[in-house]
Amino acid sequence: MEPRKTNTISDPETVVKKKKRTRKRPLNIPQYHVVLLDDNDHTYDYVVEMLMHTFRHSQSTAFEMACEVDSRGKVIVDTTTKERAELKRDQIHAYGADWRIPHCRGSMSAIITPAGKEG
Repeated sequence: MEPRKTNTISDPETVVKKKKRTRKRPLNIPQYHVVLLDDNDHTYDYVVEMLMHTFRHSQSTAFEMACEVDSRGKVIVDTTTKERAELKRDQIHAYGADWRIPHCRGSMSAIITPAGKEG
């Protein structure tokens, strides 16, 4: 008896492509400080209210910042992207005069500086 021939169908070769592993690199977005500058034309209450309204700081954090700006002449009130820092600086400048002081003519002053440098 002759051996029986079997027709086997082989699987086509499958090509397995290895996925390239790409590491996601964190974006290094430069950060900027919003620095509030001291003056004698605004009360502690004004500074606390402005910081709570503009930055959503708690009352205790805002009060600590008011003390620091009074004693050191400046305080970093936020660290963020350049665009947001510019917006927050402009909001400080637009906040308005302290109604508690009759001779107060306008808002407090603020600047932005690159993070890592003192303001």
